[in-house]
Amino acid sequence: MSAPPIQWYPGHIAKAEKQLKEQLKKVDVVLEILDARIPFASHHPQIDSWIGSKPRIVVLNRMDMISESAKQDWTRWFQAQEKQPFFTNAKQGKGIKAIKSAAQKAGVATNQRRRDRGMRPRPVRAVVIGFPNVGKSALINRLVGQKIVVSERRAGVTRQLRWVKISDEIELLDAPGVIPWRLENQQDAIKLAICEDIGEASYDNQVVAAAAVDLLLSLGWEKALQSRFNFEPTGMTGEAFIQEVSARSFKGDKERVARQILHDFRTGNMGQISLELPSSVGAVREQPVREGSSEV
Repeated sequence: MSAPPIQWYPGHIAKAEKQLKEQLKKVDVVLEILDARIPFASHHPQIDSWIGSKPRIVVLNRMDMISESAKQDWTRWFQAQEKQPFFTNAKQGKGIKAIKSAAQKAGVATNQRRRDRGMRPRPVRAVVIGFPNVGKSALINRLVGQKIVVSERRAGVTRQLRWVKISDEIELLDAPGVIPWRLENQQDAIKLAICEDIGEASYDNQVVAAAAVDLLLSLGWEKALQSRFNFEPTGMTGEAFIQEVSARSFKGDKERVARQILHDFRTGNMGQISLELPSSVGAVREQPVREGSSEV
């Protein structure tokens, strides 16, 4: 099934990106939030140039959506590069204390430099950066301990930058999701759409659902599809699978089947499924965290 390339760059993101670059001058540490199901695809390729040598805390959110073995694979992958990933489930509040501690630790050097210049220490200034809908607002609410920013399971909810106080030691800048103005890698764009990390206006549900089936089959998740739709998909294309399931159980409604496939994946009804693993893509993909940047 052919379709126009997936592209999504609403006006509020362009404005917020400009403001974010200005605010980054005031920031001591950067929290980069990645989707644990697609750490490569959910990394913004320009973040490295934006933040320069500022300390960075890499957070893989939605750890509940991936298996323990996948978590261990990614941990080993990052540690092999002398970097420590932090896994969170912001919705449930898991892994939050470690993030707070890492942010405070990253700010120690900043305040030491202030003391050396005869200045008084101040709260560490951190910023949360990531693609739309990777869980930034949910993470901030957990860090603060109350719901102070809107958090929904859809892209583009946060539209303005604002500073929020986490504690006497940390101030946090909440920024809208950022995304490249053009998605050059359409395989990544498909993954972002499958995981709902991009606005739904940018894609066709049937095209993305068919691509999701193709990807799941290539990764060996035939049983996940079979258990959800009571139909064995081996050897089929995603488009053919949608056609067959719609004829069998949905009165020929392919759009309904497509939405069901995407819903079941996004909510975990198919199980804990990683669309990327270091072993499958790490050798040929650009690293989410490049050499030369300071990491926590």
